[in-house]
Amino acid sequence: MTQSIVLATGNQGKVKEMADLLSEFGFTVHAQSEFDVPDVPETGTTFIENAIIKARHAAKISGLPAIADDSGLEVDYLKGAPGIYSARFSGEGATDEKNLNKLLQEMQGVEESQRTARFHCVLVLMRHAADPTPLIAHGKWEGRILTQAHGSNGFGYDPVFYVPEEDCASAQLDPTRKKQLSHRGKALASLFAQLKAQQ
Repeated sequence: MTQSIVLATGNQGKVKEMADLLSEFGFTVHAQSEFDVPDVPETGTTFIENAIIKARHAAKISGLPAIADDSGLEVDYLKGAPGIYSARFSGEGATDEKNLNKLLQEMQGVEESQRTARFHCVLVLMRHAADPTPLIAHGKWEGRILTQAHGSNGFGYDPVFYVPEEDCASAQLDPTRKKQLSHRGKALASLFAQLKAQQ
């Protein structure tokens, strides 16, 4: 049986990726824009706090269960930046390209051993806006930052995120392989395991 769920994001790349992943788990994904859900200020200081804020907001307005994803890139050399600010790393009017260029600039001249980084994804599923026990899942993906962009699959920092076990950038991976390896795929698998345990 399929269940409708609203995805609390305006990022079309995420909607497509999450809809593909969640369809395997029996969910029909609706973007929050279908319910005129406006973006909510992400005032949390962690991925978990921000995901809860977004899921609660979308569930409240849509009246459906909501799933929110807060994810970002943590670079060790930059003391964890861009972190929760990954989408707006380059400031006002940030775009994927501007964020990527800023990251490459900040990492210029940094030797390979100090370029370690990881993607984090926290998923929160709220059955309704007042859900006191939302499901929370966390996935992470270890890699390092390349010195230039490669590949055209994916979005965000994918072109500069090197995946050691595949010896290529995330943006060079086949989408099916990326789903298996990625922070979002891992978080979703964890979330699904929790859902199954409750059945």
